[in-house]
Amino acid sequence: MRLARWLAARIASGLVVLWAVATLIFVGIRLVPGDPVEAIVGGPGSQASAEAYAAAEAEFGLDQPVAVQYLTMLTNLARGDLGTSYALQRPVADVVGEQLGGTLVLAFVAWGVAWALAIVLALFVSLARGPRVARIADATGSALEILAAAVPHFWLGSVLVLIFASTLGWFPPVATSTPAGLVLPVLTLALPLAGFLGQVMRESLATALTSNFALSARARGEAEPAVLLRHGLRHAALPGVALSGWALGSLISGAVVVESLFARPGLGRTLLSAVTDRDIPLVTGVVLVSALAYVIIMAAADGVERLIDPRLRARTSVGGLRP
Repeated sequence: MRLARWLAARIASGLVVLWAVATLIFVGIRLVPGDPVEAIVGGPGSQASAEAYAAAEAEFGLDQPVAVQYLTMLTNLARGDLGTSYALQRPVADVVGEQLGGTLVLAFVAWGVAWALAIVLALFVSLARGPRVARIADATGSALEILAAAVPHFWLGSVLVLIFASTLGWFPPVATSTPAGLVLPVLTLALPLAGFLGQVMRESLATALTSNFALSARARGEAEPAVLLRHGLRHAALPGVALSGWALGSLISGAVVVESLFARPGLGRTLLSAVTDRDIPLVTGVVLVSALAYVIIMAAADGVERLIDPRLRARTSVGGLRP
């Protein structure tokens, strides 16, 4: 029953999020200067006749009042119909389906690399021995985390291309279908995220290693590496797991810049083109799919967090659903 209530609450909150996102897109896209009918009839300068313009406007319901257009959009979305792209004249579901795989591969690989870098950096600082070495390691780790977190994606990507593609020639300057073509886009997304996760992990790990459960483990004779890996790292990962939903959202939003910079197909480039063309159905479809991925990842992260930390399960069983 607790699991059923938790799932029901997650589904309800997810539906509210999707409705709010769809509403914001509907309002926001209409504040962008330009006429969406132009995208249907061939873009600005197409010299379409007045009859063709009126026919396109009527076909897509753009001649209806705004309130009617909004209700029609919600009704179609409730049926799972994302509509037809104005500019591409294709079902939005087909366009999003074609581009979704590339963005998910980029996001999840970058997510894994960011986690690996954050864990390695946290372990590097924690394993430092001696007051002087520990201070140097802590200062070095903090500087690397701040630097990585503060670097914009477009600047980092440009520097990586200049060094590893133009100068050293190790990787291609644009994304290709080979693993080598994925390296620079992944690093461009992963390094800033690794800076954020590293800051959280390092502070949480330092707190965990001085907690009572760590002291008890040492008193039972466990070696320091076992205390670090079995107890400290497990508890230090909790804040990072809680941030996983936000992390995926930041990666998907960063994909707009990275996919454009490396000429990589995906939802980011599709969204940028759709906004430029005022392609309302395609913008709505891309953003809703991204929001749905965010909702699913947040729910999965919450579930993983409960599996890692038994205190959350106990709190749920005693006090009901955790907000």
